[in-house]
Amino acid sequence: MAATSKSGAAARTRSVGTKLTEEEFARLESLAAATGQSVSEWARSALLAAATPTPTVPNPNPNNSNDVVLGEVRALRAIVLNLFFDLANGEEITVESVKEIIAKADAKKAGS
Repeated sequence: MAATSKSGAAARTRSVGTKLTEEEFARLESLAAATGQSVSEWARSALLAAATPTPTVPNPNPNNSNDVVLGEVRALRAIVLNLFFDLANGEEITVESVKEIIAKADAKKAGS
């Protein structure tokens, strides 16, 4: 049986840890503060969001202009999320890495 908290919700009994540089931690503190969360709360949300697959919707009419716009929005979302994820992980954003992220988003868009 799973442990529960006083409120009856599932208790958080497991943890994930990592080491960060001062600069990396400061970046996470800034991101967390911007959302009104502690670093732990923000990190939990970011990890769970990254681990949650984005649902896909079958496209019954690929020539529909609404579907084209939706594909562009999804590609833009993928680009923005990947850039933020890389930044949050302390990765350097280079012209080549941006080109790669855009190419992946465009390839998924074309395959939708």
